[in-house]
Amino acid sequence: MTILSMPGSSGMLDPLPTRRMSYFSNQYVLGLTVTAGIGGLLFGYDTGVISGALLYIRDDFKVVNENKFLQETIVSMALAGAMIGAAGGGWVNDAYGRKRATLLADVVFAIGSLVMCAAPDPYVLILGRLLVGLGVGIASVTAPVYIAEASPSEIRGGLVGMNVLMITGGQFLSYLVNLAFTEVSGTWRWMLGVAVVPAILQFILMLLLPESPRWLYLKNEKAKAVAVLAKIYDSDRLEEEIDQLAAASDDEVQSKKSVSYFDVFKSKEMRLAFFAGAGLQAFQQFTGINTVMYYSPTIVQMAGFSSNQLALLLSLIVAAMNAAGTIVGIFLIDRCGRRRLALTSLSGVIISLLILSGAFFLQSTRFCDAHTLHGNCGSSLGWFAVSGLALYIAFFSPGMGPVPWAVNSEIYPEAYRGVCGGMSATVNWVSNLIVAQTFLSVISVLGTSGTFLIIAGVAMVAFVFVVLFVPETKGLTFEQVEKLWREKAWGSDGSQQSLLAAEA
Repeated sequence: MTILSMPGSSGMLDPLPTRRMSYFSNQYVLGLTVTAGIGGLLFGYDTGVISGALLYIRDDFKVVNENKFLQETIVSMALAGAMIGAAGGGWVNDAYGRKRATLLADVVFAIGSLVMCAAPDPYVLILGRLLVGLGVGIASVTAPVYIAEASPSEIRGGLVGMNVLMITGGQFLSYLVNLAFTEVSGTWRWMLGVAVVPAILQFILMLLLPESPRWLYLKNEKAKAVAVLAKIYDSDRLEEEIDQLAAASDDEVQSKKSVSYFDVFKSKEMRLAFFAGAGLQAFQQFTGINTVMYYSPTIVQMAGFSSNQLALLLSLIVAAMNAAGTIVGIFLIDRCGRRRLALTSLSGVIISLLILSGAFFLQSTRFCDAHTLHGNCGSSLGWFAVSGLALYIAFFSPGMGPVPWAVNSEIYPEAYRGVCGGMSATVNWVSNLIVAQTFLSVISVLGTSGTFLIIAGVAMVAFVFVVLFVPETKGLTFEQVEKLWREKAWGSDGSQQSLLAAEA
């Protein structure tokens, strides 16, 4: 592996050559990552399963079928819960630790799944969606931070990316479950209720895992922290990690032992870091990813495929591409870097959204009737639209899928990591809620073509945002990332200026 030393007088980061650690060289880290990533699986399964279940909920409840706002509320109530869960989850993480936060998320999610499964009417179903959302929101904050704090810096991005792979894998699994239960009595109840299984599994496995070593060290449980670190690093690297952790812990103690949400905005470097992290989270949603995942069966039907089962099958293919693209992202994120990967991803997203917009525009203007001698043009445009969805996923999933979560897990100091992670995740869920609650309504006003054209414009703004405000953090230790933000805020003498500002 390549360990980057702390900057010297030149301000440069000097690489120290040594054996590079791979994703699979430490089975303990890999097992911890997969177990924590089950939270991502719950996240992904819930976002994916509702798109298929909604087709059958409409069949069971006439009032849902006749009310688009109620349909959007069933989808978006989980997002409202996730927004609350993420906001409170940051505080839970910092106060009680990553492990307890994960266990809490599992309990709440499992209760919500059972409530949805047994719901006698749409309104109890909405309550279950709220509970599930609370659990997902807490997990969305906790899993990436827990993984990042146990990961060597040179493979941290890829390991956090594995959590995103679990999200996309959960979405793929949800479509498989949707297809499996299409002919079973009580279709949507099975689709929603089966999510209790991974929640129980993660709860059991988390009881066997330790707390985050960085959280333990910050809470002055140093012996426990060192015992965990010894399972991650060899003896030579272990000493270096402990020294860096001790220095960082001393800085946190000298500043203040705990932080509030308002403290984030009192420090210039923290404002810059949070702006970059929260901006990435917002653009991840406003560039349309969960629009595609929530409503992909509906979009496929808009493209001309009326069968529920065919819509679910095509959506399954889109979800499989999302998972495959995330694997590519895991391979690239610690090689190409977060910034370059995000910019490449956004370039492709813009192109694919323009293709989607064009396909639906031609269909809505009856281009086929005027320009073809055959009756299969509408079908061809339908397949063209579906191909645009697949192309979108192929570009989005390796970059804008994992990068926001990886960046947010590593750009904040230890004392702020839970609070800022929760705040940025809340921004993600608020953006997600806005998109889910308005997407079908916007389509009814502007049309599918106009809606995708607007999303393409947002993606262009996101590209400029990454160029201007998101630095590269590939291979940097947490301590080096802190120095990077101090230098951005105060110049080359950032440490001294930051200290003076804190004292003021």
